[in-house]
Amino acid sequence: MNKEYRMNIKGQTSIKRTLYYVTHLIVLLFLLAACGGTVTEEAGGAGTDPATEEQSAAETNETDASVGENETDTSAEDVEADANNTTDFPVTIDHTFGSTTISEVPERVVTIGYSEQDPVLALGVVPVAIRDWFGDQPSAVWPWAQDQLGGAEPEVLQMDFGQLNFEVIAALQPDLLIATHSGITEEEYETLSEIAPVVAQSGDYPDFGMPWQKQTRVIGQALGRAEQAEELVAEVEARIDEARQANPVFETSTVAWTFPADDAGQLWVVGPNTLPVRFLQSLGLQYPDDVADFVGEQDSAQISGERLELLDVDVLILQASTDAERDALESNPLYNQLAVVQDGRTVFFVGQDDPLYGALSFSTVLSLSFAIEELVPLWLMLRALLPNIGFRGILHSLGDATKQRFISWEIQE
Repeated sequence: MNKEYRMNIKGQTSIKRTLYYVTHLIVLLFLLAACGGTVTEEAGGAGTDPATEEQSAAETNETDASVGENETDTSAEDVEADANNTTDFPVTIDHTFGSTTISEVPERVVTIGYSEQDPVLALGVVPVAIRDWFGDQPSAVWPWAQDQLGGAEPEVLQMDFGQLNFEVIAALQPDLLIATHSGITEEEYETLSEIAPVVAQSGDYPDFGMPWQKQTRVIGQALGRAEQAEELVAEVEARIDEARQANPVFETSTVAWTFPADDAGQLWVVGPNTLPVRFLQSLGLQYPDDVADFVGEQDSAQISGERLELLDVDVLILQASTDAERDALESNPLYNQLAVVQDGRTVFFVGQDDPLYGALSFSTVLSLSFAIEELVPLWLMLRALLPNIGFRGILHSLGDATKQRFISWEIQE
């Protein structure tokens, strides 16, 4: 699905462009600016938080998960021979329900949460089965993690939010259940523990709030690959830091993330403690204090039309379930009064299939590198639409590495 946004150019009517055509224009403008050409400076993006997204996405899923015949099995011999196994077993993992002891290297791993497949795959282990979240991806694995499958086809578990099919899970004969991003209850944990050892969410964070670094390290310990987990975390943190250092304009850019509420004219605004917004902040992007105060400690809060001015940030990320939902929002006069909307500085995801939306919602050790590659150029395009900045101002603020990337961009048909 194409990413689209509306762009207002002073003196002209509002025009709707797909990212493909806008990118051609932006690259041309960057080239002109780099060559000293005249560029007009008057040209006027979990997503939801992961917990909310789980509920909305899970409502569309079927509960009749079945056990297929082409299960993926990571044999004990292969795992134990792997040089990445640096943890001595048994290992004990602390979590919100107490602790779990894993006596030996797991052979049959099943992910019960919604994003755990990413760190498991990043650590070189292919799960026997993966619980689906959203996006209708092959084997419930998104593009940034497909290579790690190595051609394997894990079983896909389709289970509604808050409903686990214990019979199906037991039939998989797992020896480790990973549920760090699952929101399971203590009762569910006890039932799952009768099937296999369970690595549940940390008690140090709210459900779905465990940072990607912590999740990667915990899963690395459970799989006997703690050292590899540390290396993966360090690599991704270095990429984030590189993107931040190469783009000092992020430090002066404000962002908010929102999605329509059921009531016409109202929106949900995502809070600063959710994983996607934490990632944006790690890039240096600023989450406005007044929006943070409005949301408080919640994952998200409903904002009325009379308070929409809180969302007048440099770049606004929105997500709608359908085109009709987007059209309803864009017909709201109060929404259209926002400068960020009038200038076209919005990233609007429709549906749940866009890889960038998926990468931000997952916010995992695998998805974040993908998100950086996709988000940084898009962000700079939209940031350039701010009055008195324009493309010259953005180009001037870029680091050499990012400048080179823009100038050497090629668009693939």
